[in-house]
Amino acid sequence: MRTNQPRTIYLSEYQVPAFLVDHVDLRFELFEDGARVHSTLSIRRNPEFPDQGEALVLDGDSLVLESVQMNGEAVPENDYQLKGEQLVVPGVPDRFELTVVTWIEPQNNTRLEGLYKSSGMFCTQCEAEGFRCITFFPDRPDVMARFRTRIEADRAAYPVLLSNGNDVDRGELADGRHFVTWEDPFPKPCYLFALVAGDLVEKRDTFHTCSGRDIDLRIYVESRNAQKCDHAMDSLKRSMRWDEEVYGREYDLDIFMIVAVDDFNMGAMENKGLNIFNSSCVLASPDTATDAAFQRIEAIVAHEYFHNWSGNRVTCRDWFQLSLKEGFTVFRDAEFSADMGSPTVKRIEDATLMRTAQFAEDAGPMAHPVRPASYMEISNFYTLTIYEKGAEVVRMIHTLLGPELFRKGSDLYFERHDGQAVTTDDFVRAMEDASGRDLSQFRRWYEQAGTPVLDVSDEYDADKGVYRLKVQQRIPDTPGQTDKQPQHIPFALGLLGADGADLSLALADSDTEAPVSRVLELTDTEHTFEFHGLAERPVPSLLRGFSAPVRVHYPWTRDQLMFLASHDSDGFNRWDAGQRLAVDVIQALEGQADDGEVDARLIDAYRQLLNDATLDQALVAKMLNLPSLAYLIELAEEADVQALHRAREKVLTTLAETLREDLLACYHRNDDSGDYQLTPEAIARRSLRNTALAWLLHIDDAEACDLARVQFDRASNMTDQMGALRALVNSGFAAERGEVLDGFYQRWQDDPQVVEQWFSVQAASTEAGHLGKIRALLTHPAFEWTNPNKVRSVIGAFAGQNLSEFHQDDASGYRFLAEQVRRLDDLNPQIAARLVAPLTRWRKFAPVYREGMKTALEMIRDKDGLSRDVYEVVHKSLAGS
Repeated sequence: MRTNQPRTIYLSEYQVPAFLVDHVDLRFELFEDGARVHSTLSIRRNPEFPDQGEALVLDGDSLVLESVQMNGEAVPENDYQLKGEQLVVPGVPDRFELTVVTWIEPQNNTRLEGLYKSSGMFCTQCEAEGFRCITFFPDRPDVMARFRTRIEADRAAYPVLLSNGNDVDRGELADGRHFVTWEDPFPKPCYLFALVAGDLVEKRDTFHTCSGRDIDLRIYVESRNAQKCDHAMDSLKRSMRWDEEVYGREYDLDIFMIVAVDDFNMGAMENKGLNIFNSSCVLASPDTATDAAFQRIEAIVAHEYFHNWSGNRVTCRDWFQLSLKEGFTVFRDAEFSADMGSPTVKRIEDATLMRTAQFAEDAGPMAHPVRPASYMEISNFYTLTIYEKGAEVVRMIHTLLGPELFRKGSDLYFERHDGQAVTTDDFVRAMEDASGRDLSQFRRWYEQAGTPVLDVSDEYDADKGVYRLKVQQRIPDTPGQTDKQPQHIPFALGLLGADGADLSLALADSDTEAPVSRVLELTDTEHTFEFHGLAERPVPSLLRGFSAPVRVHYPWTRDQLMFLASHDSDGFNRWDAGQRLAVDVIQALEGQADDGEVDARLIDAYRQLLNDATLDQALVAKMLNLPSLAYLIELAEEADVQALHRAREKVLTTLAETLREDLLACYHRNDDSGDYQLTPEAIARRSLRNTALAWLLHIDDAEACDLARVQFDRASNMTDQMGALRALVNSGFAAERGEVLDGFYQRWQDDPQVVEQWFSVQAASTEAGHLGKIRALLTHPAFEWTNPNKVRSVIGAFAGQNLSEFHQDDASGYRFLAEQVRRLDDLNPQIAARLVAPLTRWRKFAPVYREGMKTALEMIRDKDGLSRDVYEVVHKSLAGS
């Protein structure tokens, strides 16, 4: 096993690898009690490495070494050393072949790194450092080799044998065994290696590329899931066509495969030609998956497919460059999803995740730049900063350059670096060279942690018709970084007149054909912009489209926010104005929720939304959602969770009671008894209907309870059934809650993905998810400690979504989470480390919560044999306490 003593790795200490591997020949003998791995590496010294006498050092983890050969001859045991996790062979020649035979036990691998078993099948997860759990290898992304893989197994138990590349040979062996050999013609780092062996059914299709080639598409699943592949297959074909049309990227192998796996630490993995997916991210049918699940699956299938170029053909030099592939690819999948649905709704969803979760990460003890300067355990850096903020950084380049020059830059990037392991600087340089723009200052987005704050003030000179906008930027201190330099920020804005129309944004009197929306470029600590020719004082619409991942402070009045929510031509800012208005009302009620009155303007705004059929109903569905408790906590200087929860509940209750008739009308207006359709219009109808139902059940409306029971019983799709279930579970109707929960489980108990939804709807509920119920769920027959999805659906949902129950002032929720993290640390350190996150920002909370959170972290810290994964998160969280 890995040592628990953490070692910090620094970007500044990067060196090129001492040895390169040109070819890897693997042979896997798979058995029920383990697997024997024969690995032959064609190795040569790297001429760029300064010490040409360096010993060969290969990484390993949890391996039993059986033999070592060099150029076909056995290497005596005294000619190599096992030093901790590494195999060291001194005195090697400049070129040679090394054959290593190892024994591993996939059936006992609960960490789910390397080769392990899930639902009886063998599968792999090698990113970031899982390949070393299979065999000894220079496990780093800048060592790229061509792989040939032969898999041998019992034919009856494992009829399907898969790996990267193309199937080049197969045959029968003695004792009922068989083999298949796969060859990948493209060099790749070992983190992209994949293997699957199991009893699976195959769903096939074909994609015809822009150059006229036919690509064989295959999805492999367990037989019980054979009817849940159509959406993923259609999503794959849409992704392939979109990548050809938008980026000019054609698929390069003859076959593309996806395998659904129940036990998986992540969402999916882009292994070359053989993508391995968490089952929840690929399996869907209308009766078992919600609209949100369908959209998530489409986005994840696209994301993993897009990695074929942005991650596989061009990969990252080292793990500090992780956002090179992930940030770019998240941007690509977000643009794809926007094109497939509502661009405004997609932008709202992405910004909500940023402002609620990534901004919190930026302000916490684990804050790090998009390109980190150091880490202890790389699995802890698969973060929202790397993925989502990294995508926003790419989006800002797209905004600054425009779509044509950005496409020119991406073409140059792929052409210049195809088959290479490169850095974020190489990506930015390609954009500079293609566009002629100097992005030197922009690079600070990769180097500086934290969320920039823009303080905006204004004045209007009526005599001159000039409106002045002053923008000051600052970046808060983060661990290890102070006194930060100003960023290069694209700041999109518009100005609205009294009639709600956009005004011309003339930056000078001579600017006679000025646009009504502009992207200003902020590069200094302070800027003042003058807009000319304005006959009235405008209402500013700032940061349109969420043009940069920043916080904006401006003293909008509630009347101005009402005005923007009703008239802004930018859909994102229309939603944002409604959110800001609701936040202002909720914050004003904090601490006086019992006596305070809800501002009538907010009620009027929601009444207008509910009854405005002219608006994009998908946008209306988003605007009807109140700011989450998580977002309110993030906005607070010192969060009093219970006070914020009571204030939010007061607003929601008042809205539901006052707008009862409007909500019932909305519910009936959006009733759709026809066949299930996955269109933006149909999704919006279901969302509006279920939102109305949830609000009505929040006030325990008897008529709504009857409607929910009918909807639950008659629902023809999971979106409507889950909408009714969630509304009833969150209501005060205890008897009905128990009946629908029991009925739902009885119907779906044999479907793991649906059972996960059943777990999470209870764990996230303030009515059903009290701590005693959560502990009971952990003993339910369907709960599995070794299955990450089950763990996330109960423990993760409770601590991450059921915030008013988790943050009880007796600290019981914190102690509960600490207990579960300590237990999981011995099974799966990656999952354990991610579950610590709700405790890490203990300094953010009011004293009544703070000490209990800190004590829970110390409880985790004091566990014997704490993994490196959890050690890093806990010690950084407690630093300086």
